Amino acid sequence: MKVAILDNVHPLFEKTFNEWGWEVVLANKWSKNDFQKNISSFDGIVIRSRLVLDEQNLSFAKNLKFIARPGSGLENIDLDYCNSNTVKVFRSPEGNRDAVAEHVVGMVLMLNKHLFRSNIQVRNSIWKRETNRGSELMGKTFAIIGYGFMGEALAERLSGFGVNVIAYDKYKNDFSSSIVKQVTLHEVFNSADFVSLHTPLSNETIGMVNNDFISKFRKSFVLINSARGKSVVLKDLVEGLKSGKIAGACLDVLEIESSSFEKVEVSSNKHFNSLIEMDNVVLSPHIAGWSQESKLKMAEFLIAKIAKDFLN
Repeated sequence: MKVAILDNVHPLFEKTFNEWGWEVVLANKWSKNDFQKNISSFDGIVIRSRLVLDEQNLSFAKNLKFIARPGSGLENIDLDYCNSNTVKVFRSPEGNRDAVAEHVVGMVLMLNKHLFRSNIQVRNSIWKRETNRGSELMGKTFAIIGYGFMGEALAERLSGFGVNVIAYDKYKNDFSSSIVKQVTLHEVFNSADFVSLHTPLSNETIGMVNNDFISKFRKSFVLINSARGKSVVLKDLVEGLKSGKIAGACLDVLEIESSSFEKVEVSSNKHFNSLIEMDNVVLSPHIAGWSQESKLKMAEFLIAKIAKDFLN
């Protein structure tokens, strides 16, 4: 087997494949043209989000047997083409589920306890106790939209805070348990104090959180997005924050991210410039699932899946 590693991933991939006697090419500097020129002889690809593996690009991979994508999102891979051409596609959401859950809880606590604002104030010799009085999670209703690996891990973390956890998933049935109640989207609109998105990027979820979505909530709520930036319309989010319809936001991802997630175009985006002026907004650069431990775990889960299918 010959495998191209197209992204910066854990060295365990290269080490393990070499131990299996497979040929490994570190191709994380390949351009699109390099890919199309060289990929025809490869049996496998390891990639995150640096290149789009659409039908055009995949048509050059004549011998391709598998694609391995650390993490959960597969929007940069043409799954229909892969299914039609018997190309196995592996992902590893099990590997970064804990990192995402911890990150979400951390951002929410940072927002609720005014830690971002008060940290800056104290560093500048400003000591304001009453204006930085926070609020507790206990007794609040926390809605999870999308109840896969990430949503389930978050529910487990929240259960220790005395939070009422509810979850909605259009494609998953009967997942209620002692820590989460399965609800309709209407109940999310009616009762949520916090809403955390854990949905994949698809035609259904692009622009999902817009003015119409926001207007359906009975009370002001905090929005958390650690899934995909394009699921939240930045303009409408800013309007919701200014009107008070949205009480606060924790955003690890943004609509204006590049497709590789490696950069954002912010200089001329007036909505982003409005967002960064708000002290009820916590931001991070798409790192919720980006822990030291998750990088290794994602590799381990993927390697086990590849071994099961391709080692005798």
